[in-house]
Amino acid sequence: MALMQWNEQLQLGLGKMDQTHEEFVSHYNAVVEAAPEHFLARLDDFIAHTEAHFDQENRWMEQVNFPGCHRAEHDRVLVVMRDVRNRLERGDAFLGKRLMEELPAWFDNHVNGMDAALAFHLDSIGFDVETGVITPPEGDCSGSAPAGSCACTSAPARADAEKV
Repeated sequence: MALMQWNEQLQLGLGKMDQTHEEFVSHYNAVVEAAPEHFLARLDDFIAHTEAHFDQENRWMEQVNFPGCHRAEHDRVLVVMRDVRNRLERGDAFLGKRLMEELPAWFDNHVNGMDAALAFHLDSIGFDVETGVITPPEGDCSGSAPAGSCACTSAPARADAEKV
C-alpha cells in the first residue's frame, strides 16, 4: 500500500480544515505503515480522528445551513470504516487492506469536490471556523449569509428574520 502525500492540491486555504486534512493523511499513513499486530489499533486511531474531522465539518455545515449531501457522504464513509474495522477484529484482513487502497482516491476527490465547495462557501460568507461567527466582507449584504447574520442588517430586521 502506498503512503498518501500531503501536497498543495489538498490545501484549500482554510487553515483549520487544511490542518485537519493534513492530520487525516498522517493518520492514514500510520495505518498503512503499521505492523500487522498494530494495524487494528492504528485503524481505531484513524477512525477516531475521522469521526472528529467529520463532526467538525458537519458542525460548520449546520451553522451555515450547507446542503446535507456532504454530511451524508461523511456518514457513508464512517459506516464502511466501522464495518471493515469489525471484520478485521474477526480476522478478515482483506477488507482492511482494500479500504486503505481505496481511501486515497476517495479523499482526493472529496477534498477537491465537496470540501472545496464548503471551504469556498465558508470563506465567501465570512464564516470564522474558530468562533462560528459570520462577518461578511464590508458592505456585503447580498444575501449569501443566513438571515440576521449580516453585519449591516439592522437589529429590528434581525429580530424579524429570527421569527420566520
